[in-house]
Amino acid sequence: MPKMKTNSGSKKRFTLTGSGKIKRRHAYHSHILTKKTKKQKRNLDHVAIVDRVDVKRIKELLVR
Repeated sequence: MPKMKTNSGSKKRFTLTGSGKIKRRHAYHSHILTKKTKKQKRNLDHVAIVDRVDVKRIKELLVR
């Protein structure tokens, strides 16, 4: 049986931490930034941890 391929879109968007959590970037920080406040853009710049309800689904995409 051949190896399963990792989902290409998800490997560009998510990274695994050393403790096994999944890091993600915030949405809405790539374009149309002129109407957003400095505070809003600054807060979107931080890396977030994927919520626990989504971890199983994302790990299936990453670890195939």
